[in-house]
Amino acid sequence: QERLVESGGGLVQLGGSLRLSCAASRSIVRILRMGWYRQAPGKERELVASISSGGITNYADSVKGRFTVTRDNAKNTVSLQMNNLKFEDTAVYYCSADYYTATEELVLLMGQGTQVTVSS
Repeated sequence: QERLVESGGGLVQLGGSLRLSCAASRSIVRILRMGWYRQAPGKERELVASISSGGITNYADSVKGRFTVTRDNAKNTVSLQMNNLKFEDTAVYYCSADYYTATEELVLLMGQGTQVTVSS
């Protein structure tokens, strides 16, 4: 069964760093874009960062210069390095992957989420 498994969330102090990692099932072979969404309490889910299979990245304005998304196509993994964390970065972070199934259906898959909490 296709799934994404996140790791690396937790509690971090203001200004600190945290690294999130995500592994996609090996059965997912045609991944187009991988990335990270987040959802803070009372807010809508938003795209934080994404990366294409060719390495083209895209970031939300709020994280540019602080977050870096990387990907290992051979291992079907994506990571998010988060530096200089702010209170407003507190949220549940979800790994995502856009991929084609064997029947050419385009699917957006999300992980179960990992909590990131920035404290003083």
